[in-house]
Amino acid sequence: MTEHSLEIGAILMGLAGGLAIFLYGMELLTNALKASTGKRLKTLLARMTTNRFKGVVAGALVTAIIQSSSVTTVLVVGFVSAGLMHLQQTIPIIMGASIGTTITAQIIAFKITHFSLLIIAGGFAMQFLGRNEITQRTGTMIFGFGMIFFGMSLMGDATSPLRDYPPFVRFLQEMEHPLYGILASAAFTAVVQSSSATTGVIIVLASQGLITLDQGIALVFGANIGTCVTALLAAIGKSREALRAAMVHISFNTLGVLVWFWFIPEFAALVRAISPLHPELAGIDRLAAETPRQIANAHSLFNVGNTLLFIGFTPWFAKLVTWMIPVTKEEKSQHVAPKYLDKGLLDTPSLALDRVRMEIGRMAERVLPMLRQGVHLAMDGSARELSELSRMDREVGMLHGPILDYLRELAKGDLRSDEAELLHHYLTIASYYENIGDNLKLHLIHVGRKRLHEELVVGEKTRKLFEALVDELFHLLEEATQAVTRMDKKAARRVLKAKSRVSELSAEIERHIVHRMTADAPLRRLTYQTETELLEALKRVYYFTKRIGKEVLMAEFGAKKEKQAD
Repeated sequence: MTEHSLEIGAILMGLAGGLAIFLYGMELLTNALKASTGKRLKTLLARMTTNRFKGVVAGALVTAIIQSSSVTTVLVVGFVSAGLMHLQQTIPIIMGASIGTTITAQIIAFKITHFSLLIIAGGFAMQFLGRNEITQRTGTMIFGFGMIFFGMSLMGDATSPLRDYPPFVRFLQEMEHPLYGILASAAFTAVVQSSSATTGVIIVLASQGLITLDQGIALVFGANIGTCVTALLAAIGKSREALRAAMVHISFNTLGVLVWFWFIPEFAALVRAISPLHPELAGIDRLAAETPRQIANAHSLFNVGNTLLFIGFTPWFAKLVTWMIPVTKEEKSQHVAPKYLDKGLLDTPSLALDRVRMEIGRMAERVLPMLRQGVHLAMDGSARELSELSRMDREVGMLHGPILDYLRELAKGDLRSDEAELLHHYLTIASYYENIGDNLKLHLIHVGRKRLHEELVVGEKTRKLFEALVDELFHLLEEATQAVTRMDKKAARRVLKAKSRVSELSAEIERHIVHRMTADAPLRRLTYQTETELLEALKRVYYFTKRIGKEVLMAEFGAKKEKQAD
């Protein structure tokens, strides 16, 4: 009894240690791949959503590259929140992500664990001896790849004695019903938060001849359900869009398992027919030789089959999750809370910076009406209406603060030089929008209150001159915002070239109010002071607008310089 206890303890220790090394290797590989390709992933996903089949391909490619369907799900959730795509467009990408995860199982099924230490050594050498960032990052990828297979090797060595351990054999025999295997695998995947890890353990057990293909398929089904828990946990505390995307993942995988569950024997027969066989072996040895590749193929076939089966029902999935998680009144009315700043993307700086750019666009959406409505209120509004400017400025501040906090958190990470430079530009641009809002609130409220207190009246010609300047500034601020949100250097240049036009309109107002100063009319001095303050506030708006355009051009120049250096 003691001997058995010691043996089981050693097996559990080896299995846990091997799994830990496996997960650590996956983490290293995934982080290095995200850092290397993160900037390109957004473009790939954004471009390949014109139809559902392109979306599937995009989801599969991105997930195969970064080895994480959870990251892919986070990306598409961000696109939904940003309004760049509808929930229905993201569903094929989530389906494709399930296909992308099967690449890991296919790689693991190759029996290259004997070379794991050599791969680790090679990756270590590149990581610590490489003189440039690309070499070091590539070394990290190779090192993580080696750790995955080293962990697999340790788990295989640890579980090999179980072949002859009667209690474990009886346990497996009692687990013949696939439902038990599905439940056990789903629970295990939910705990370790990685379907790739579960697949690795399944293939290890198969490589020792401990499980049959039918049992392996049930375990794969469970892993597909269990991995949904990761997405669900990631959505907790986030937007309802995130929760809907997680529910798409859950619905898709669970329905797929329900469909295939009743046909596991037939499915296993199909997998055997397309997988390599080893008739020269017998018993456990043949099981150990054939089953790992068969399980990897079953994993791929299951996810590809699910996608083909459900790809025509994407509108139905969108309606289902929206029915399950309906749009609330609070969600419809929520305008001032940050919408794009996803902390889950902080470890992928290029994507996080893209979110900051979109959140700055939301700031601009609140500054623009402050300009047009604010000048109107300053000339004609009541005291109650003027207080609306304070509320509008608070909304700008409620976005500005979180942007600064997000950038501060992002700056703590490992940024490339171009990413650090872009972070600085976005920080400055966000502050310029905040300055425009503060400037408008301070001066326009002051002008409006003075007008009301002194009972001043703005003349018709003065009004028209100011409206012409406001129209020009509004247009230029829109151009500057387009320059930021689309990184449009042409729009930025148009903002800078408008200096003479703004100067001309401002000079015309100055000549007019100076001429009126000499007119024989009551309260001339107070009127002149009020109108001059209003003009100076508008000049200040163009100053900050122009600075925004310059920041975009400097960011564009820095990106080109970085690209040339690469």
